[in-house]
Amino acid sequence: MVDSTFPTPLCGVDEAGRGPLAGPVVAAAVILPERDCPSGINDSKKLTEKTRARLCAEIRACAVVGVGIVHPEEIDRLNIYWATMKAMTLAVDAVVETLGRHPAHVLVDGNKLPKWGYSATAIVGGDAKSLAIGAASIVAKHVRDEMMIAAAAQWPAYGWHSNKGYGSAVHLAALREHGPTPLHRRSFAPVAQCYLDL
Repeated sequence: MVDSTFPTPLCGVDEAGRGPLAGPVVAAAVILPERDCPSGINDSKKLTEKTRARLCAEIRACAVVGVGIVHPEEIDRLNIYWATMKAMTLAVDAVVETLGRHPAHVLVDGNKLPKWGYSATAIVGGDAKSLAIGAASIVAKHVRDEMMIAAAAQWPAYGWHSNKGYGSAVHLAALREHGPTPLHRRSFAPVAQCYLDL
């Protein structure tokens, strides 16, 4: 893990939800304690839903955590790239508010950094190389998944409880039959096509 090569307090940042057709993009920022971190932190995509839920609770109990959420209408206005950058910035800003100062350094999963005033490094595949980024990936994915599961109760036809807003066959079929909901991203091609077909 690369975390020990950077100054502390070290903040890891990751996002969830760049690719779905519906729902927000969510970023999390996490400063883990220097000792007694939860065991089993890894890239959230390699963990089961049950394990993510457990680790998310453990991380939130021992770490400084910030979450940034950008909703579909703003994704459509900014585009998904800038919406993701905004979600990451909101997440780190929330950590700063809790911590009372800037982290010494921020590690961001990916190859791009938001335009911000924080000392930061982008790391491709960072959720598998940094415990702090891995923890952020777990929190971001769990928070977003819970939001989509809750939304599935209001719009059950789209299968969000299982596909979380991604373009699965069930989701695409429901989109063609019922049209978009307020949670759909109108700027994404399969959703935009629904308007052209009207």
